[in-house]
Amino acid sequence: MIAIRPWLFLGKYRDTFELPPLQAQQIGAMLQFAGRVEYPEIQTLYIPIEDGVPVQREILEKGVQFILSQQQEGKKVMVSCGAGISRSVTFIIAALKETEDIPLLEAYQVVLNAHVGALPHPALWQSLCNYYQEEVPYWQLLKKYNRRGN
Repeated sequence: MIAIRPWLFLGKYRDTFELPPLQAQQIGAMLQFAGRVEYPEIQTLYIPIEDGVPVQREILEKGVQFILSQQQEGKKVMVSCGAGISRSVTFIIAALKETEDIPLLEAYQVVLNAHVGALPHPALWQSLCNYYQEEVPYWQLLKKYNRRGN
């Protein structure tokens, strides 16, 4: 589990099974894509999305609105997918865009600074670009990814 912002965390599917670390970070909500894992004290939304498949507008809105509503309630939110690389990163980029009013590529850089393995699938990146009407070619994302840590 990686902190992107004090209220926003990126996780892998296996992170959802470990309640003590979730409690230690005071996670109050989880958006999950790889499988449903629930705890009574944590608000959970499971959206079964496959990696590499474009995200429908309604699904993107549903996930992002969940993140934003939980944050507005003062909860820390963890977004998790199978490996914590693509699907969860996609929704965290959208949440950062919404909360900080920054361009998609800048939001990606924020995530990449915290998690050097962050790399949305091209289809997911294009879904974000379409939704936010920002035409950012995937090669620009790859350029940032290839420069990580430098």
